[in-house]
Amino acid sequence: MNLEEEFAQHRGGLVAHCYRMLGSLHDAEDAVQETYLRAWRGHADFEQRSSVKTWLYRIATNVCLNSLQHSSRRVVPSALGAPGHDPGELQPQSPELTWLEPFPDPMLGADPAAVVGDRQSLRLAMVAALQHLPPRQRAVLILREVLTWPAVEVAALLDTTTAAVNSSLQRARAELARLKPAEEDLSEPDEPVRRALLDRFAAAFENKDLVALEGLLTADTRWEMPPIPTWFSGRADVLRLLDAKLSPGPNQRIVVEVSANGQPAFALYVRGRDGLFHAHSIKVLTLTKAGISAVLAFHNPALFPAFGLPISRSKEKS
Repeated sequence: MNLEEEFAQHRGGLVAHCYRMLGSLHDAEDAVQETYLRAWRGHADFEQRSSVKTWLYRIATNVCLNSLQHSSRRVVPSALGAPGHDPGELQPQSPELTWLEPFPDPMLGADPAAVVGDRQSLRLAMVAALQHLPPRQRAVLILREVLTWPAVEVAALLDTTTAAVNSSLQRARAELARLKPAEEDLSEPDEPVRRALLDRFAAAFENKDLVALEGLLTADTRWEMPPIPTWFSGRADVLRLLDAKLSPGPNQRIVVEVSANGQPAFALYVRGRDGLFHAHSIKVLTLTKAGISAVLAFHNPALFPAFGLPISRSKEKS
């Protein structure tokens, strides 16, 4: 296998690694591109004391740490304050805020085992929590807990001591335990129930069937819509939001099932005045045995190509 083929073999894992560090798919792809450029330039000096994979992850981690020196952490609306209650009073978008982005599961590659193995560490709640950690502490946690590197290798990469790495890992674990939502401790429904829940949600959302949606959402469900800072908590407030914002009538929306962050997701298209259906948002769902406990709706049509979807389409799905 030549170097180019080996680089390609590790691309999905590297993008996922940089995404955990940076919270942005686009920033992660840029970081991997920079990693490859540095690797090509430095390959003559690579002494093969480690595998190419380990060497690439070292470079990628340093690229991410350099990037984080000049950027603020990426957030979700619920990290900014209390929920709203009136759908008519949404806060305006703020250019000062940088938002967490979803990660398309197909980018991990064709190996289903890779998706399953990375599922927990890519869940939105986990990646959002990681953004609260200082960059070096974030790197320690990911390298030790996700990539399972020995503490001595992490210490060498970060130019510190093994004791410092272990101490940083303990602090990171404690902070994540404090930040992790309670829903993350709940198991998802079994596959037949999960499939039925997703099918019912898609149909109810397309048809603006609020009665059906009420039966699918948990009592404490959460609905967030970055880059809109306002978010809603509780079934009643979420239903008021959907009633206010979803256009009535048939053939107004199309939802296309996708998968992001190891979680079920839907791409939403909304019918425009030109009769076309235009990309609107990527909605990532958190499922529990009690129902849908959270929806994080990323209102960013530029995300659609990363999911292999067009920005607009001329007809409804079949």
